[in-house]
Amino acid sequence: MSGHEIGCCGAFCGRCGMLTGTCPGCTTGYETGDRDIAKARCKIKICCISKLGSTCTCADCPDYQRCNILQGFYGKTGYKYKKYQESLEFIRGNGCAAFLKIAKRWNGPYGSLMD
Repeated sequence: MSGHEIGCCGAFCGRCGMLTGTCPGCTTGYETGDRDIAKARCKIKICCISKLGSTCTCADCPDYQRCNILQGFYGKTGYKYKKYQESLEFIRGNGCAAFLKIAKRWNGPYGSLMD
């Protein structure tokens, strides 16, 4: 599994059937120049890739705790936003490899982080 299977926000993109089809995912193509970050619309992606590169998530950012973009995203109503936040917290504490080991069993972009 590649690091591109984790979105900047903490969504697990590895189960998306479109990842290799019409959707290249959140982070692929920027390191090769196939995609231009200046054309991206997602504020989280723009910030994360501009600061950290395309193989990182917001969990890797030193400004994680005080990021207004992330806090606004996680403050939205909806179950998935809290699940994405839980994913990034898990990654911060346990690393991407541990996250991917659990997430590859999910059927969608989030799930239980209990091993």
